Amino acid sequence: MEKIALQHETFEQDLRPQLQEHGVYLLNHSDLTKEQKFYLKDYFEHRIFPVLTPLSVDPAHPFPRMSNLSLNLAVRVVNPENGNQRFARVKVPGSLPRFIEMPEQLRIYKGESCLWLGVPLEQVIAENLDSLFPGMTLVGHHAFRITRDADFPVLEEEADDLLIAIEQEINKRRLEGFVCRLEVEHSMPQDLLDGLMRELQMNEDRVYTIDGLLNLKDLFFFGSLPLPELKEEPWSWLTPYRLRPVLDVDNEDKNTYSEHAPNIFDAIRQNDILIHHPYESFTASVQEFITQAADDPEVLTIKITLYRTSGDSPIVKALIRAAENRKQVVALVELKARFDEANNIEWAKRLEDAGVHVVYGIVGLKTHTKTTLVVRQEGDEIRRYVHIGTGNYNPKTSKLYTDLGLLSCQEDLGADLTDLFNFLTGYSRQKAYRKLLVAPLTLRDRMEALIHREMENAGSGKTGKIIAKMNSLVDGKMIKLLYQASQAGVEIDLIIRGICCLRPGIPGLSENIRVISVIGRFLEHSRIFYFHNNGKPEYFMGSADWMTRNLDRRVEAVTPVEAPKLVEELQDILDIMLADNRQAWDMDSEGVFTQRRPAKGEAERGTHKMLMEYYTKRVR
Repeated sequence: MEKIALQHETFEQDLRPQLQEHGVYLLNHSDLTKEQKFYLKDYFEHRIFPVLTPLSVDPAHPFPRMSNLSLNLAVRVVNPENGNQRFARVKVPGSLPRFIEMPEQLRIYKGESCLWLGVPLEQVIAENLDSLFPGMTLVGHHAFRITRDADFPVLEEEADDLLIAIEQEINKRRLEGFVCRLEVEHSMPQDLLDGLMRELQMNEDRVYTIDGLLNLKDLFFFGSLPLPELKEEPWSWLTPYRLRPVLDVDNEDKNTYSEHAPNIFDAIRQNDILIHHPYESFTASVQEFITQAADDPEVLTIKITLYRTSGDSPIVKALIRAAENRKQVVALVELKARFDEANNIEWAKRLEDAGVHVVYGIVGLKTHTKTTLVVRQEGDEIRRYVHIGTGNYNPKTSKLYTDLGLLSCQEDLGADLTDLFNFLTGYSRQKAYRKLLVAPLTLRDRMEALIHREMENAGSGKTGKIIAKMNSLVDGKMIKLLYQASQAGVEIDLIIRGICCLRPGIPGLSENIRVISVIGRFLEHSRIFYFHNNGKPEYFMGSADWMTRNLDRRVEAVTPVEAPKLVEELQDILDIMLADNRQAWDMDSEGVFTQRRPAKGEAERGTHKMLMEYYTKRVR
C-alpha cells in the first residue's frame, strides 16, 4: 500500500505541477470556467451519454459482473416518492478517450493559453449523472476499479484440444477471475465499501484507497503530446554492418542504382553474427533472416518457437508465405503465454489454415525458447542455419526491450536445435546436447557446474569471477550456491533488472557479491552469463532467468558465444553496464536500491546512451 501511495503522491505533487509548467493542464471539473463546463455538458450529451448503460442493483437486478481492470462509478440515488435508497453501477467506457480535451479556443487556465487542457472522463460522467437517473435524487458517486487474477487453471493432461480449452478459459478470465484488488476513491463511505467487498467476496487487506486519479496507466496518453524537450532524443535503429544494404548498378543505365539486403545466408556462413536490439535493427536482421528463408527457393524447412509476437506480425506472415511456397514450416505456438493467449490462438489458427504444422509444445511445460532453425539445400549439401535469442519474435517490443540474438550455421548448434525441435514436436527423449543448455534437462546442472568450477579455482588461489545479467533472480538453490561461491572467494557481479531475492554485501555470507539494476529508456531483457574459467572466459546468452520456473518448468535454450569478436562485444556490454553512474541502482544488504550519481566533475555514463554511441561507432 505504501508503494501505491507513493506512486500517486509523486504524480499529484511532482509530475502534475511540472506538466503545468509546460502548458499541460489535467484539471478537475470543479476547476473549469462556465464556458468550459458548458462545452463539456454538450460533449457529454452528444458523445458520451449514448454509450453509457447504468446498471441498478435490487432484488430484480443482481450485482453486475464487472470486467477486469474496468473503471466504474458507484452511484447512490434516492427515490423521492418513498425515500428508498438504491445503488447503481456506471461503467466508464474504455472505448472513449480517458481524458477529454478542450478545443483550442477554450484551452485557457487563469487567463493563460495552454498547450493541452482537459479533464478525466469519469468526472464528466459524474457531473452529468442526473441525465442517467431522471426523477431520482443523487446522494453520491465514487470511482472504483477491480483487478482480477490473470492465472487460470488448464488441466492439459485432461484436455482433448488444448487450443479450445485455453480459449474457453480466457473468455472466463475477463469476468470470472478471482478479484485480487479493489481500488476505491478515498471519499467512498465505509458502508458502501463494505457492500462492494461483500459482493466481490474479498477482504479489506486487498482494498487500496486512492487519493487522486485511478488507473495511472492511462497517463501514457501524455507521451503523445508535442513536447520534444521532455522526451528522449529519437533513436534510429542501425543495420548491423555485415547486413547493410548493397547497391546494384542497372546494366542499361549506369547512373541508376537500386538498394537491397545482402543474402543473409552468405553473411552467416562467413562468421557468426551477434545482434543487439534495439541498438541494431530487428527488421534488418532477425526479420530479414526469416523473410529471406520464406522466399529462398533453396530453403527446405523453417522451424520456429513463438512465445509472444505482435498483432500484425510480419514474422507470421512470412511463415504463411513460406508454407504457400511449399516449404515445410513448423511453428511451436505457446498458447499459455500470459496475456497473449488470445493473440497466439488467432495466429495458430491462421498458420494452420495456411498449411503450417502448428504444435503447442509439451504437456506441463511452457515453451519459452526464442529459436529458429532453417534447413537449406546448398548444392549436394544440407546446411542448417539458426537464430537463438533472448527476446520474442516481436518487431514492436524489439524497439523498447534490449535483447540479443545469435545467427549461426555452426553444425553443432544446428544439430542441437534439430534435436530440440524433435523433443518439442514429437516423442523424442533427447537429454544430451552438444552445445546448447536446455531447460528443464541440462541448464540447471550445467550452470551449477560452471559456478562450482569458479569456486574450485578461487579455492586453489586462482581467480574466481562470475557476471550474470538477467531479468530476475529467484531460485533458492541458485541463490544458496552463489552465497557459497562468495564465501569461497568468487567475485560476483549481478545485473538484475527486476526481482532479486539474493542479498549482497552481508559479512560472512555475500560480501563478494554486488547487485545493480539498470533502469532507463529501454527495458533490460537480455540474459548474459560470464564465467572467468581461469583466464579462458566462457560466455552464454539465452532465454532463461535464474528462476525456478525457467530452470525446471519451462523449455529454455541458452547458447555459448565463442567467436572472439562476439565475445569482445558481450564483454563491452557488461563493462558499460557495470561502470554506469547514472541509470544503475545499487542494492544494499537490506534489499534497498540507491541510484548512482556522477561524482563532481565526472561525466555521465548512462548505459543506454553509451551503447547507442558504441554501436554508432561500430557502424561507421
